[in-house]
Amino acid sequence: MGLSGRIRTRDGWAVPHAVVTVTDMTGSQVLRAGVDGEGAVRDTTELAPGPYTVIVTAVGYAPAAATALVTASGRAEIGTVVLARAGGTELPPPGPWTIDPVHSSVGAVAQHLGISSVRGRFAEFSGRIEIAQNPGDLEKSRVDAVIRAASIDTGNALRDGHLKSADFLDVETYPEITYRSTGLEPAGADRWTVHGELGMHGVVRPVDLDLAYLGTGADPWGGTRAAFRATAELRREDFAMNYNQVLQAGISAIGTTLRVELDIQAVQGESLPQV
Repeated sequence: MGLSGRIRTRDGWAVPHAVVTVTDMTGSQVLRAGVDGEGAVRDTTELAPGPYTVIVTAVGYAPAAATALVTASGRAEIGTVVLARAGGTELPPPGPWTIDPVHSSVGAVAQHLGISSVRGRFAEFSGRIEIAQNPGDLEKSRVDAVIRAASIDTGNALRDGHLKSADFLDVETYPEITYRSTGLEPAGADRWTVHGELGMHGVVRPVDLDLAYLGTGADPWGGTRAAFRATAELRREDFAMNYNQVLQAGISAIGTTLRVELDIQAVQGESLPQV
């Protein structure tokens, strides 16, 4: 006898702070119940047979409504009610997430000779993401990452050596590239703008990332992973990398703008699994 159901996010995570309110067809409240730590509502209050409206609310989420029909047995099952983040913005569950470099990529694209693109990637990097505990404070979530500058790889040893030199990254003097977020701003459903500071070649500049949250899922090692994709544009001159070779036609051999492309997998928890 009573009401039962589950409250979940789009990714299937429990919303343990949700509240379920039941009203009859006149709009009068007949039941109000909280959910347990697993996002389940199991209330034994006896309800008269008939149709009811169920409204589910939770801080940081848009309200959801459903119809429940109480049978002659006095039971009503509302099934799974999915809540969307307020404003349509989504992020993974709160707490720490560790970036997995084996299943992630940090790349950059530069224009070459004005007609094509050269792609490179950094093979060695690490990072940590902290999702705010309070759903109403998601904008306070943080990300910190460190890239080993000497791990640049464009598929050409001669070009890589030049990029590591003082003309560009100067890896002997500045071995690390760092990024630390300073804020997070929703930019649409599942999209965010990450405000942060990029440290490269001895210069620290504000750089925003256009971030898309792709969802979460279980991995083969018993953990949970979240996926993100992010892009940004940088100007080499902003980081004191002014080298260039100008061709006879007045075209720069290497473009002054870089497009940064990030595909990130993060594992839930303070550390990566031992596999």
